Amino acid sequence: MFISNESVSDDYSVDWGERLGCGMNGSVRSATKRSTGEKYAVKVIRDRPRARAEIEMHAKVMNHDNIVNLHEVYCNELKFPGESDATAKLILIMERMQGGELFTRISDLHHFTEKQAVDATRQITAALLHLHVVHNVAHRDLKPENLLYDNKLESAILKLCDFGFAKVDNGDLGTPQFTPYYASPQVLEAQRRYKHHSRDKSYTYSKSCDMWSLGVIIYILLCGYPPFFPSHPTRKGVDRVMKKRIQLGEFQFPREEWEMVSENAKNLIRGLLTVEQDDRLSIEQVLNHPWLVEAAPEIPLQSPLFIKSKDAVATALAAGNRRLRAIDLKPVADAVNPIMIRSKQRQISNNINNDNFKNSMDDKPSNPSVLIKEIRLALSHLLNLLRLPESDRVNSEYFLSFKEVIARIPQLEKYYFYEAHSLKNSTAYEIKQVLISLPEYSR
Repeated sequence: MFISNESVSDDYSVDWGERLGCGMNGSVRSATKRSTGEKYAVKVIRDRPRARAEIEMHAKVMNHDNIVNLHEVYCNELKFPGESDATAKLILIMERMQGGELFTRISDLHHFTEKQAVDATRQITAALLHLHVVHNVAHRDLKPENLLYDNKLESAILKLCDFGFAKVDNGDLGTPQFTPYYASPQVLEAQRRYKHHSRDKSYTYSKSCDMWSLGVIIYILLCGYPPFFPSHPTRKGVDRVMKKRIQLGEFQFPREEWEMVSENAKNLIRGLLTVEQDDRLSIEQVLNHPWLVEAAPEIPLQSPLFIKSKDAVATALAAGNRRLRAIDLKPVADAVNPIMIRSKQRQISNNINNDNFKNSMDDKPSNPSVLIKEIRLALSHLLNLLRLPESDRVNSEYFLSFKEVIARIPQLEKYYFYEAHSLKNSTAYEIKQVLISLPEYSR
């Protein structure tokens, strides 16, 4: 692709203060084309061979409806805060994706079904078919942050972006390029050899690494948490136990979240999360799989409850919850504080003794959307509570917060009087059933 040495400011008004996101090799900002007033996304990266390779790869594969378009590229001397001198930067003018990231969009939905998950998967696989079959290219960084909607309408198109790791598969893919939680067993093995065997270049993997990542994404789409996770809280991307689980393909479909998901979906995930890359489903096989071909169920899933932000998966993993249900990190001000806990206990006790509890019960949410949010909030507190040891639950802020929210929801009144040790996974499932049974929830 032609790279202009003219000043980007002559053609575009770039908002250097607004950061839309951060790609593999650089941050993304907003810009307006002076001649037309059209809005674009601007990615700025240091001018080096790797960056120019990314541009050439993006230009090579972008002629597809499900891949973000690259319009122009400039090379200018720029100095950003923190830099001592101006250096050559490549400025990529790209299609502005107004609809946001895949998981962010889902987290904003009240109603998300398996059929909608199929629709999203079809668009992802269309992009991968173009890469794998037409261009023999491995993306190598397939993850939700790199899947963006072009607008906020229901008919929005989902597009793949960020080709900083992409490479033609000539049988020489060996560099351990990946994002934690989406890495295939072969990529992790490449990392091990790269680290411990003096950068052993004899080991290679194939573009089927993208198919493994696709399997992880579909799994999260259908339940809200990833299939592989560490056994203990960790700040690292992937710990030893998690690596072992990935290398052995050890994952489950827990009943509470998966009993309403079709067998076609589970079979597809099994085919994608197959350890041996030669046995893993190819992109052509996925496109012809019954889950993408036949009619999918329209039963509401709980994914929006758990996909709260682009950091939801990482937060869940850091929490160290075996089932990865707790994904919210509270501000420091909301952390567990013994003084605050005792204060809230006294407040709740006084409310009950003063008959204010009945008044709070009668003060039910009148707006259906508010009721849905309140039940979701109660469920979130409960799921956070259930990850704690039973001995820590009674004085937990999660327990107090759960009771406070329950006091406002007549449909869940009975749970207010449950002791902390009486709250189980089955309780969360019952509350979820109350949520999905609301007529407004299915609209």
